Amino acid sequence: MLKVEQHGPVVKFLSARTILGRAFYHTAAYCVDGLLIDTGCAHAAPELLRSLDSLPVAQIVNTHSHEDHIGANGPLQRERGATIWAHALALPILADPKLQHLQLYRRFFWGWPEPSQASPVGEWLETRQYRFQVIHTPGHSPDHICLHEPEQGWLFSGDAYIGGRDRAARPDYDMYQIIDSLKKLAALPLTRIFPASGTVRDNPVAGIQRKIDHLEELGAEVHRLHDMGLDVAAIKRRLFRTESHITYLTHGHFRASHLIRSYLRGKTPPRVSR
Repeated sequence: MLKVEQHGPVVKFLSARTILGRAFYHTAAYCVDGLLIDTGCAHAAPELLRSLDSLPVAQIVNTHSHEDHIGANGPLQRERGATIWAHALALPILADPKLQHLQLYRRFFWGWPEPSQASPVGEWLETRQYRFQVIHTPGHSPDHICLHEPEQGWLFSGDAYIGGRDRAARPDYDMYQIIDSLKKLAALPLTRIFPASGTVRDNPVAGIQRKIDHLEELGAEVHRLHDMGLDVAAIKRRLFRTESHITYLTHGHFRASHLIRSYLRGKTPPRVSR
């Protein structure tokens, strides 16, 4: 499934695999002035290429190397000759996507990307009309970057910012880095955010700050309960009671205990913003 929406000069491509007519795990790519930001999942790559027939794609930048963001890199590079940029840490995985282990649900929902050859992105990325600041935002993954267009106030945030209240995490998430990265984003002059979830929002700083507050408060509570002598299982029961639906869909790859352990790997709780 692929849906195309226009947001001013930015074109959004929202893809997902459907099961019995229901779409799961949407992921968005954005095209602006010949720059494609992420390329969706491998299952949707043929649809994306057809949808891009009328648009120039001279450059691709990947916000990070997860398979739902690099799925059409290979076909686009082969058929359109696009230059691909990414954080230096992402380059080996783009060249050989099978360097990262994909659990069954990831192979099912998004598929294996084809290899692609990328170059390390610099501090700025330019198109004919726009100039994007490249901001390293680790936490979701070590190689995660966001793109900020200061004149327009745009932020292409990848998976660094997703709204909602966290109830689960992958085992490799670093919650302290996620909070620090969000603080970088909240300090920017933003008018519109284009996240990987596809939910484009205007004036997003207040929403980002709410996310920071939630994560800091959650981390402080995890540490408080741990200092009282509660183990991870007891903290999970106190804070979440039951697992979220994503735990079952991912066969436990996302779970509350991973979220709690990420906080406890830090020596001190995060400072709560006021």
